[in-house]
Amino acid sequence: MSKNYYDAADLRKFGKITEWNEELGNKFFDYYGKVFEEGALTAREKSLIALAVAHTEQCPYCIDAYTKDTLQRGVTKEQMMEAIHVGAAIKSGATLVHGVQMMNKVNKLEM
Repeated sequence: MSKNYYDAADLRKFGKITEWNEELGNKFFDYYGKVFEEGALTAREKSLIALAVAHTEQCPYCIDAYTKDTLQRGVTKEQMMEAIHVGAAIKSGATLVHGVQMMNKVNKLEM
């Protein structure tokens, strides 16, 4: 039995998602490939964004993949951590701003 719920070896199986629905799986991989092509953003910039999002989404597979990818693209440890903090700030801000909904509801119920 595995010690962890997530098995790092499963990341290598990602391509198999096409097996149970080839059409949609292939469409996803076509889209994914297009997204990460050089464009207005460099591949390095896209990898750093992906690393930050991987953390806010808390995907261990993505964290492993994009940690390796950003390092291979010359991103420093300091840049990686700063990107993660940017993602965390946005995630926490988004959580807190939804507090306005709670405040509106409380004010409405107190009327």
